[in-house]
Amino acid sequence: MTTDPTSPVPRAPENGGSVVISVDAMGGDRGPSVVVAGMAESAAKNPEIRFVVHGDEAQLRRLIARRKELSGRCDIRHMTGVVTMEDKPSQIVRKGNGTSMWSAIESVKTGEAGAAVSCGNTGALMALSMLRLRKLPGVNRPAIACLWPSKNPGGFNIMLDVGADIRADAPDLLQYALMGASYARNGMDIAEPRIGLLNVGTEEHKGRAELKQANELISAAAEAGNFRYVGFVEGGDLPSSRVDVIVTDGFTGNIALKTGEGTAKLVGEFLRQAFANSIMSKFAALLAMTSLKRLQKRIDPRRVNGGIFLGLNGTVIKSHGSADATGVSAAIKLAFQLTKSGFQDRLAARVAQSAATLPSGTESEGAAS
Repeated sequence: MTTDPTSPVPRAPENGGSVVISVDAMGGDRGPSVVVAGMAESAAKNPEIRFVVHGDEAQLRRLIARRKELSGRCDIRHMTGVVTMEDKPSQIVRKGNGTSMWSAIESVKTGEAGAAVSCGNTGALMALSMLRLRKLPGVNRPAIACLWPSKNPGGFNIMLDVGADIRADAPDLLQYALMGASYARNGMDIAEPRIGLLNVGTEEHKGRAELKQANELISAAAEAGNFRYVGFVEGGDLPSSRVDVIVTDGFTGNIALKTGEGTAKLVGEFLRQAFANSIMSKFAALLAMTSLKRLQKRIDPRRVNGGIFLGLNGTVIKSHGSADATGVSAAIKLAFQLTKSGFQDRLAARVAQSAATLPSGTESEGAAS
């Protein structure tokens, strides 16, 4: 490991001061130049952010030197290994030591950084995060939470799990609800989040047995958990203003997420085709340019780039592998907000509360592991 001699070593915040973010600079499809550009965007907007950057020292030193916003605010950790998108998580768990991803997570484990950000392989990132950070006591299955465009005043809803684990039983779904509520309070400033449980219908008799049991558990935990439970919600409620947090298993959540992303791209292509169809439609596009730019900004996925891993002893943000500088900056902003708010400690307290209040006989399989 190598420290950049031109900058003081960043420190984790103690009663104020800098907020240190650990960045895996080598992960993702676009390489370290885009990651460093995203860091520079964040640094320009927020003087409190400092970075521990993991990857090839020679490359990173050159890239960082070109960005005056990063002067004196980065500590470079030289790592020769890179986790590719094709690597299997099981292989990385065995041989990941020495990679930039491993090192980025290690900075969170040691308390040097408040959160880690990576654009790399999702499965490998979750596997390494679980290996190095471990699960919070009482958590059986960690979850990945993402932001979903919605009609709410803040513009987004939270959905979890979206792919950390394809399974989830009733106690897992209760923990997802509590973790999602904590995220909404600390990441989106929603004092009393509204929680909905995704189902095939809103009637109480519909759905699998574990959903009916989770419905009862979440409802019973609402008052102590400081959230409002609205009951079952359907797919059409994902972008609605009825809820702030949507709880589901990772299999269903991942399919919903990929379907939503694909639909958004399709609508965008249809709009471009429609406005390019004739001279009049091109003229109409010019007249509507301001409104179109406003719409594009609202639904721009780069603004909310970053899924957070919940249920671990540390904060890890997964940025899209294809993220550009704006997307990387958004992921860093999320990491900063959560670190600044003390989110991790509050989340741990909520998880401990849920474990203590679970009725006997409802423990998750493997919860003791």
